[in-house]
Amino acid sequence: MKILLVYPEFPDTFWSFKHALKFIFKKAGSPPLGLLTVAAILPDEWEKKLIDMNINRLNDVDLRWADFVFVSGIAIQKESAKKVIGRCKAAGVKIVAGGPLFTTGYQEFMEIDHFILNEAEITLPIFLKDLKNGCARHMYTTDRWADIKKTPLPRWELINMKRYASINIQYSRGCPFHCEFCDIALLCGRVPRTKDKMQVLRELESLYALGWRESVFFVDDNFIANKKKLKNEILPAIAEWMERKKHPFSFITQASIELADDEELMKLMAKAGFVTVFIGIETPHEMSLAECSKVQNMNRDLLACVKKIQKFGLQVQGGFIVGFDNDPPTIFDSQIKFIQKSGIVIAMVGLLNALPKTRLYQRLEKENRLLKDSTGDNTDFSINFIPKMNYDLLISGYKKILNTVYSPKYYYERVKTFLREYVYPQKRMFQLSFNNLCAFLKSILFLGIIGQERVHYWRLVFWTVFRRPRLFPLALTFAIYGFHFRKIFEKYTQFVQLTDIRQKKA
Repeated sequence: MKILLVYPEFPDTFWSFKHALKFIFKKAGSPPLGLLTVAAILPDEWEKKLIDMNINRLNDVDLRWADFVFVSGIAIQKESAKKVIGRCKAAGVKIVAGGPLFTTGYQEFMEIDHFILNEAEITLPIFLKDLKNGCARHMYTTDRWADIKKTPLPRWELINMKRYASINIQYSRGCPFHCEFCDIALLCGRVPRTKDKMQVLRELESLYALGWRESVFFVDDNFIANKKKLKNEILPAIAEWMERKKHPFSFITQASIELADDEELMKLMAKAGFVTVFIGIETPHEMSLAECSKVQNMNRDLLACVKKIQKFGLQVQGGFIVGFDNDPPTIFDSQIKFIQKSGIVIAMVGLLNALPKTRLYQRLEKENRLLKDSTGDNTDFSINFIPKMNYDLLISGYKKILNTVYSPKYYYERVKTFLREYVYPQKRMFQLSFNNLCAFLKSILFLGIIGQERVHYWRLVFWTVFRRPRLFPLALTFAIYGFHFRKIFEKYTQFVQLTDIRQKKA
């Protein structure tokens, strides 16, 4: 068999970092870990080729070469996935589809030949057996969860690592919490499943052997779900391996705010090489947290928790949401105040959207408030249900947040707040490279000379050089990120304005 694995294109969004990646000659943030793992499950003797459409074009010659095209993706890649499927149909090549997009929304893609839904470790081998016996079915699904200790190493040789800013691996699946708007429990279960320490070290060793020396993203939705195992086994093993290898990687992951409650865990993460953690803050409004069952964030000083985590050497990235039924008219100013005081530089503020099959989706469906499917991008000014707050007030308030926190004045002020309070780890954080040098020179041109933020840029440069020189590379990184965020929200704001004008004329 000749298998073509295709990863659809991401639109230009908050998390694409498209405008920032150009500074370091990268094409995408991270590779398609799911498809690389699927490739490792397929028979060794089969020929395999992977096209990440965020890196390379999908050509007709690739489709003609393939016996099967395997497609995977998430909701935000839906439009690109539809185009891929259309091209496969036109070329007469059979399609196998799986991953979150199809597991929760396969009904929209019934022209696909075979669905491999839920976790591929379980459903893919059954399909392969049936295919060999000439009786492959249309759909394969399961209500069981895979033992990820048996998950094979991803087939890294199928990608060009140099085109990515970070490489992603996975230690655990599942989250014990059940937030109303989230689909993680639906896709991965509520009982966290973990790999053992030797498995994690093998994955790190495989990246090291291939020459990777940059960021590694643990894509776990809640990395700290099993704190005991992390503290007793995983983090000490990673720390020892990193010490032995002279700290070749820096690690990024996602966790719940409970991280702030465990000082030992934070120390171990910093020692192991973790430098960044994304946390779903969502909202400082207690009633809205209760509404969405974000129990882990309730009855605590969220601002103090963020500050504490950053003082242990972990940069906090934050997710924020407006549009809850219990949001008061003051929520927009509250969000701005929290983001600025926290020093969370990378603050993703989105409108609440109901993802398919989530508890939020089911509740709104019963209340006859659903309008359409979610785009998968909650920062594009779209909302797929009728909000309790006046719609125009919600959108104008959302615009106010974005226009404030990503304006040069407030953004650079927030960067300085973070750098002023951040306690950096003692290990080396930055390695000089050609790409990093080019990024610095480009930042001088695009941000320091012709950019609208040039005054703020130079103030940050000189402030950092004299006050916190070790954090100078991080300050430049933030400046470049800010450029990307402004580009994204300027595009969305212009689109919304044009839409409003057309609607008024109509």
